[in-house]
This record gives sequence, structure tokens and C-alpha cells, in this order.
Amino acid sequence: MSLFGERAEKQRRRAAATAAVVIACGIGFAGGRLSMTAQYPIIKDASFRNLSFAYNEIMANYLTGAKSKSLVDGAAQGMVASLDDPYSVYLSGEQGEQYMESYQDHFVGIGIEIRQQDGDFIIQDTIEGSPAAKSDLKADDVIQAVDGKPVKGITLTELKNRIQGKAGTVVKLTVLREGTAEPQQIPVTRGEVPVITVTSEMMANRIGEITITRFAEKTADEFNRAIESLQKQGMKALLIDLRGNPGGLLDPTIQLANRFVPKGQVIVQVVYKDEKSVITHKSEQQTPWKLPIAVLVDDNTASSAEVLTAALKERAHATVVGQKTFGKGIVQNFRQLKDGSVLKLTEAQWRAPDGEWIHKKGIEPNVPVQAPAYALLPSLPVGLQLKENDYGDKVKTVQTMLQTLGYSAPSTGIFDAATDAAVRAFQRDESLPATGIVNDRTAYQFSVRLLDKFKKEDPQRNKALELLEAAETAGAAGS
Repeated sequence: MSLFGERAEKQRRRAAATAAVVIACGIGFAGGRLSMTAQYPIIKDASFRNLSFAYNEIMANYLTGAKSKSLVDGAAQGMVASLDDPYSVYLSGEQGEQYMESYQDHFVGIGIEIRQQDGDFIIQDTIEGSPAAKSDLKADDVIQAVDGKPVKGITLTELKNRIQGKAGTVVKLTVLREGTAEPQQIPVTRGEVPVITVTSEMMANRIGEITITRFAEKTADEFNRAIESLQKQGMKALLIDLRGNPGGLLDPTIQLANRFVPKGQVIVQVVYKDEKSVITHKSEQQTPWKLPIAVLVDDNTASSAEVLTAALKERAHATVVGQKTFGKGIVQNFRQLKDGSVLKLTEAQWRAPDGEWIHKKGIEPNVPVQAPAYALLPSLPVGLQLKENDYGDKVKTVQTMLQTLGYSAPSTGIFDAATDAAVRAFQRDESLPATGIVNDRTAYQFSVRLLDKFKKEDPQRNKALELLEAAETAGAAGS
């Protein structure tokens, strides 16, 4: 071969090698792009360019600067908000962690309930089993300082932030106790505070009453302990109070329903988008339930509480007493991301055991009983200072409260001399300063006395007890 031929051959080989490298790079780039679009399909959406453009412009040119994570979290929150679904939400960072903690069986803190009253922070109560309950803190103590820093003028949220901290650390609360001249400093070691969702009581007629406030991680365990305790006390019938229960987790609800719904019968069906997945939950009951059951519901009984209501009504022969339930028949799944953020998204609907949808319809009680009108009165806001010559809805609410408690007051919405006299009479009866001014302290006493009245008169509960007594008597006669 000539020299020219050798050179030409070398050039062809070099060109072929170069082409191979180019082709390999092209394949690698295309493969990488396909991998990226498969992993992040948002890249294929033309609108993503707008999002990317906005992000880059803000990061590069926004006058006071911006944080990348804040922008991304804001974008995620905006996407979920655009669904126009009040039950779907993106909770970033600490908000997500707090949401997850709300379903656990404990949280870290000291365990006190606080109310604001005329500029003061007052301990309403200590939570049973909490660090505060084991300390020298008492109900009605006025918190004056936290770790030596005065709390006058701060918000309730700021106060909670000061009290919160890591388990094992100590917080010092300076409190003023009624009947003492000098405040005292009480140290409390932060630790686990139990989240209690179930309470129970045995009535004199051996009707067991169980109240479930919501469905959290350990609700079924709490309920089982309550049932076992009531059974040991000779329970003859069971009343389950679900009024005001907003729902919560589905799993403990199904575990609880297993106790009452006969084995193999449907508790609930969960139906996902386009019915691509339908999950039917059937009872795994171990021991047949034989005692009469009544369930109390109202228009704030929702979600998982409605799942239980429907199952007990349709499959366990429970008598449902009260008002039509809220009607939340959709299911949210939530996922926690690595940084603690949570995406809660509506992904399914549920059907009652009979196959009916209840969303926006609710569940009708077997025995309708309305709550008394005064139980539906709005709460009076903190910082109230109503006095003679004031007028409006808040004055009318005060007048209705006074009338309900047996005091002579008009219903005009005008704080006149007659209203002033009624307020003073109430204040004297409650050993309060008889100023005629409705402040936080007076408003709180209104709520205390109205709650006492409701507990005695509660027509829904009393009707359910009456029905259970009749059912228990009929059952005993039949046996």
C-alpha cells in the first residue's frame, strides 16, 4: 500500500472512531434524558418552563434574596391548593412533623392545657400521666414567667414555643396560685405526654359509656382496654359517643369495628380513582358481641367516625341516636418526605357496607334527636370587654346565655340597663367582681355553667340511655 493509502486508511479509522464516540455520547445523553423524564415527568410539561423560569429569576434577581427550599415548598403548596380540595394539603417541614405527631400515642412536652383570661395565661388542667401532672403545677395557676422571662404581652403560640423543648430538659414556670401572695417557680422535666382519645364510664344502671374524640394510632388499643374494664364491672349495654369526632386513621377504626361486626361481613369498601382498586375490609371478629349498642352522632361526626357509625348501624344492629352526620366519604393518604414534610392527598372514596356513598350526604340516625339550641351558641372571643351601650351579635349571644341560665335579659342585641343588671346578678352568684362588664373571666363562667347544664339535660344521651335500658330489659325478659 502506498504512503498516501496508509494515510487515507488512518484518517478513515480516526473518523470512524470519532463517529463512534459521538454516537455513544448521543446515546448516553438520550438515555439520561429519558431516565430524567421517566423519573420526573413534570419536565415534559411545557408549563414547567414557566416554573423553572420563575425559580431562576427569583434566585438570581429578587432584591432581598430567597431560599431555595422555601420556593420549592411554596410551589408544592400552590399545586395542592389549586386542586380546590380542603382535605388535600402540603405541610412543609415542622408542620408536617407536627401533623404526624398528632396521630401518635404521645408527644414531647409537659402536658398542660392553657386558657387566656383578661391578659393572663391560666392552667386549665394538667393531662393525666404527663410530666405536669406529676409536678406541683395545679389547675388555675397563673403563668407569669417561663425560665425567668415574663409572659405578659406575648401570644399563646409564643408561650407554647417557650414551654416546648427536647425530652429530658427542664423548663421553669413561675406561677401565681390563688390564695398565695408570692409567685413560686416550679421546675418540670419535659417528657412524653400521652395522647388520650378514649374515655369511659360505668353508669349506675350498668350501661357502659365510651367517648372517642378521634381515631389515632392507639385508639383501638385504648378502646379495647375500656371495653375490658367495663365488662369486668358487669356491663349490660354499651353507649358509644362519637359526637364531634372528626375522624382520623382508618386502620384503628376497622380494628375497633371487628369487635362488633359479625365475622366475614363487610365493614367498609375503599374505592380508588376510576375504580382501578377496590379494597373491601371484612370483619375478623373473634368473639360474637351480644350486648345492645347505641351510637351518639351529630353534624360534626365525620370521616372515620362515620365509617364506624355505618358499620355498627348496618351490620351490628346498633341504634344511632342524634343528628345526621357530616358526610365526609373521601379518603386521604399521607406520605412523609425525608425532610419531614407531608403530602396529604384525597385518593379514594368509601362505601358503607350496603354499598351506599355517603359523601356530602351523611348518615341518618335511627332516632333523630336535636341538641338544645344553647349547645350551638358560638364561643365568646378572648379579650372581650362588653359593657352597657355596646351592641351586636356578641351582646345577643351573652343575652341568650343569661336567659338559658335563668337570668332576666332581653334579646335585642343591645347592652342596656336590664342586661347590665343580669350580668351583675350572674357575677355575684359566681363570686366574681360585680362590674357589669363581660370580660374573659365572666365569659369563662358562662361556658362552665352552660356545660354543667348540658351534661344534666343532654337529650341525645338521655334518649340513647333510655333505649338501651329498654333493650337490656327486653333481652333479660326474653332469656
